[in-house]
Amino acid sequence: MSSENQYLQLLRDVLKNGVRKEDRTGTGTISTFGYQMRFPLSEGFPLLTTKRVSFKMIASELFWFMRGDTNIRYLLQNNNNIWNEWAFKRWVESSEYSGPDMTDFGLRSQRDETFAEAYKLEMAAFKSKILEDESFAERYGELGDVYGKQWRAWKTARGETIDQLGDVIRTIKSNPDSRRLIVSAWNPEDVPTMALPPCHTMFQFYVAEGKLSCQLYQRSGDIFLGIPFNIASYALLTHLVAHECGLEVGDFVHTLGDAHIYSNHLEQIEAQLSREPKALPILRINPDKCSVFQFELSDLLLEGYDPHPAIKAPVAV
Repeated sequence: MSSENQYLQLLRDVLKNGVRKEDRTGTGTISTFGYQMRFPLSEGFPLLTTKRVSFKMIASELFWFMRGDTNIRYLLQNNNNIWNEWAFKRWVESSEYSGPDMTDFGLRSQRDETFAEAYKLEMAAFKSKILEDESFAERYGELGDVYGKQWRAWKTARGETIDQLGDVIRTIKSNPDSRRLIVSAWNPEDVPTMALPPCHTMFQFYVAEGKLSCQLYQRSGDIFLGIPFNIASYALLTHLVAHECGLEVGDFVHTLGDAHIYSNHLEQIEAQLSREPKALPILRINPDKCSVFQFELSDLLLEGYDPHPAIKAPVAV
């Protein structure tokens, strides 16, 4: 089965066999537990073509993780808005906030047009403050010890930090047969202080026959909005690490725990499933850059990406 058809089959399987469950956001889901997809990266870069997905947003978020950054300011500077709602929630729930009531803004903005306009204005003002006021960004752009902190500066009981991603890359170069090429984002001590506990909790690299593969375990996945990003993000990470280590790319294996469709995404999914997949694009990486920690958006080129139009859907916060 082709890369994209694996994802479309996941949608169909959950629609057909999933169970109705309530969730933290109050939106409601159709869910299944335990699912795996395998994407041979030599066949093309697995960015969906049945709807447009922003490669620049995926790449800038990944670079944000790899920088060890946990503040949305870098993302906003790169016109990336995918983490805004979690930081905004912290702002409107703070004692400093004095604007209109934004309780349950995610659901209310979908149901009340008047409220939706007020929400847009408050979010726009919040983003401007993050970009223009460094002190405000330090207080309210921070998401806690999310992915970047765990990947690059995991805190130990002795007060030291571990650069998990850097250590794994060095081990791939020195001992590619190691079975310990693992990076974990799930740190139970830090979960209570995170704006959103990590959904993609752990990944492992595997080297065989000169090829680098990666397997992700994702505890929770929003199939329509989140999982397409996760597939492309970890495929990109695999390409970048393979590039630094002088390896070809193998497979990206995506293992899901709670894979769910939000009840307010059903119309969008029906539209997506009515479309035929197109040829996957090809990823080109600047050969003059070596370290994964040196890459910028300008070092990546996606050739032949000709998707169907984007399909908008609300984010459950």
